[in-house]
Formats: sequence, structure tokens, C-alpha cells
Amino acid sequence: MESDSLTNFLELSYEDLETLNLKARALTDPKKAEQQHVAYLKDEKHVKAVTVCFSDIEGRLHMLDYDKKFFLDSLSNLTFDGSSIRGLSELHESDLRLKVDWTSLTFVPADVFGAGKVIVFANVCDREMKPYNSDFRGQLQLYAEQIKAKDGLIAYMAPELEGFLFEGVDAEQSYDGNEGFKLVSTGGYFHSLPLDELRRFIDKTAEVQRAMGFKNEKDHPEVAPSQFEINFSYTEVVRACDQVQLYKLICRQVAASMGLTASFLPKPVQGINGNGMHTNFSLAKNGKNLFYDAKGEAGLSKMGWDFVNKILNRAPELCLIFNSSVNAYRRLDPNFEAPNQIKVSAIDRGSMVRIPFGNERSARIEIRSVAPDSNPYLTLFAILKTGLEDKTPKPDSDKRPRLRFLPGTINDAIRLFKASEYIDKIIGESPKQKYLTYKQAVANRNPRELGTTVKDAEVIYHHEVTNQHLWNKF
Repeated sequence: MESDSLTNFLELSYEDLETLNLKARALTDPKKAEQQHVAYLKDEKHVKAVTVCFSDIEGRLHMLDYDKKFFLDSLSNLTFDGSSIRGLSELHESDLRLKVDWTSLTFVPADVFGAGKVIVFANVCDREMKPYNSDFRGQLQLYAEQIKAKDGLIAYMAPELEGFLFEGVDAEQSYDGNEGFKLVSTGGYFHSLPLDELRRFIDKTAEVQRAMGFKNEKDHPEVAPSQFEINFSYTEVVRACDQVQLYKLICRQVAASMGLTASFLPKPVQGINGNGMHTNFSLAKNGKNLFYDAKGEAGLSKMGWDFVNKILNRAPELCLIFNSSVNAYRRLDPNFEAPNQIKVSAIDRGSMVRIPFGNERSARIEIRSVAPDSNPYLTLFAILKTGLEDKTPKPDSDKRPRLRFLPGTINDAIRLFKASEYIDKIIGESPKQKYLTYKQAVANRNPRELGTTVKDAEVIYHHEVTNQHLWNKF
């Protein structure tokens, strides 16, 4: 913990960080977590600041650094100007408040995040401290608490989140469609050498995740050249979504420190596989996996199959949530193992939903059509609500089932989303209109047809490309 610098802020080894973070993850009771973490922050003199994270309606991560003493003194009144953040409040209702989720506190490596800091996630609330309707972290957490209290259900998720590593810092902001991105590796699956740039990036990122309590499982280059995937363990849905946000942040930080760019655009390079966020999902009750049935088709229970059928039934309307950018619709190409067919299969990777081989512990569904630039909280909220509440239509036995496909462009997805009364029902009319406004704006700045090359506009106007000057133009 001691530092040679005059500041002497907290700097812990990766081993110590992992121990602290795994202990913090075990604190699942909000009151106990608050009590212990507040006491720690008061006693630990070497912590200087608390980084509070929250996400807007498009899933863009925002961070506020609070001086530790101010943070502790202001816990009941952490306010910010919501009108300055796209997709939150309107100008006339600007002031919003943050409610800290103490179960999310994470100790962070000083070489990546700076010395003397810890990270917590917060939910956005209105002036009366009620959950804000456009904050889907808060909405997801509230719904997860409700189904647990009512039916004893716990929802679990693990993402398989792919990304690309490109040459240069801020490669997306300076993107030129004529030149495209420059890959750091021309190899593919398992073809990366131990100390090449891609492998060193993966190794460093995995070390940071492990230190932050992610419980890593495996990491490797992916099918496409210069592509990576770093997997971490199954956990309950809100924490899993927090980890999605931190995962992308860690990747970007590590890449920038190497003079590179980690990108989660769904299809930044034509002619090779794109990036997905395959979303593995299951429900449990009293420690039992409700999606498992040894005698069920593909080992999936009736509840699991009902859940799948509901997702497939609403797939066209949900597509804009799962695939929220112009670029995402380039990825939905079965020639590159991407799912554009609204069907379920145990083996066909062109299917929207896959049933992986599993046992009582690992049985799950894998929703393959989710892009890595989607809002993870909104995505899981829509999946969970649809699977539990929607009414599955009875199949017409007189008709042969026809093969359906997901929308081919964002314009088609917007049209279906806009016309859907079901979307009004599950996410609310006001959030729906806000979300539509931003999706329509970016669609309007791109050609209606995708064409064969990745256009400048679909990159530089992308909601995850951090260029405030460009965001303010639409």
C-alpha cells in the first residue's frame, strides 16, 4: 500500500485486489454492504476518490469522480444535470439524483484507473428518489428484486463479448471509410503467438479483470484476425451487466496504454466475422436450475422452452434493443456465423437462439443475436420481462411454420419497434420515445441501404464512439 510518491494514495497488488474484490462480491445484502464499505472508506486514509458509474438509455457508460470526503457527506443527495446526458432527463426536468448500489463496489488497479480510487455503480433517480424510467440498470434491478420476492426467482447471465484490436489510439474517432481500420494481427482462432500485440493485450486485460473479481474462465483470440474474447463467470443479471460495462472500459484502457484501440463495433471490417455478445441466460429457484430437465428436448425444461418461444415470438420488435446501431445490421449475416434467422437450434449458429449442451448446473439458453454495443441493462430487462410475462401464441397446426428473419437494416427495426404496442407495455411509452429519437437520428445520417463498405457515418456517429463534438450534432 505504501508509495514512494508524495501523494501516497492506495496502490494494491493484483493479488490483494482479487482477494478484496471476491470478499466484496460476497456482500449481497445492500444494507450490510453499505455499512461495511462506508466504514472502510472512512477508515482507509489512502483512498482519495470514489468513481460513480451509471449508464444512459443507449448504454453509454458515464463516470463521476467524487472526492471521498464529499462523497460520504453527500450520500443522500448526489445530484447531477441529467439534461446534459443524452437519453436521460429533458432540459425542463434536468436535476436527477444517484442512488449508490453498495453491492457493486469494486477495488481497481492503480496502473489502469489511477491510484487511490474505488468504483461503484449507481441507479438514476428522480427528485423524489424514485427509480428513473429511462435508467434501465435501476429498472432491471427493481424487476429482479420483485420476481425474487414474489416467486423466489433469480436470473443469471454470462456474456460472450467479442471485440477487435486496431492500430492507433482513438481509431474510431479518426475513421476513414476509404482506408478502413488497421488490424494488429492477421491470424485467427488460436493463431496468435504468445507475445504478439493481440496476446499481450488479452493477457493484460485478463489480469485486470481477475484482480477486479470477475472470476475469469477463458480468454483467446477469436475467429477473425485481430479479434478477442475474454470470458468470465455466470452471475446474477445486474452484476453481469455491470461487468459488461467494466469489461469494455478495461479493454479500452489497456488498449490505449499500448497505443491501440479496442472496438466493440458489431461489424467494423467487411469480409470477416463481426463482434457479438452471445447472452447466456437461465433462471434458478432455491439453488435449482429451472431451465434443466434431463428428459426434456435438448435437456431444456418446459419453462426453458416457453421462455425461448416467447423471445422468438417478439424477436422483430425486440431487435432494435438487441441491435441498436446502424453497424449492427451488417453483422447479422449467416455467412459469418451470425444469427439472422428467428429460430432455435442446438447446433445451427445461424439461429437467433441456441441451446448449448448442458447439465443441471450449466443448462441455459444462448441468445446469439445480441450485439456488443447494445445497452446490457435494457437488453436483459427486455429478455427477462418477455420470457416471464409475454403470452406465447399457440401454433396453428394447419400451417407449416415459415422461416422468419430479423430486420435487415436499422430502418426496418425502427419501424417494427415504433409500431409495437408490446414495447410500450414492457419499457414504457416515454423511454420508448426517447430511445426511438436517438436511433432515428443516427439512422437518418446513414444511407438507408448498408452497401458493401463500412461508411464513415456509421462509425463516427456511433453511440459508443466518445466524440462529444459529434454527438452534439444530432
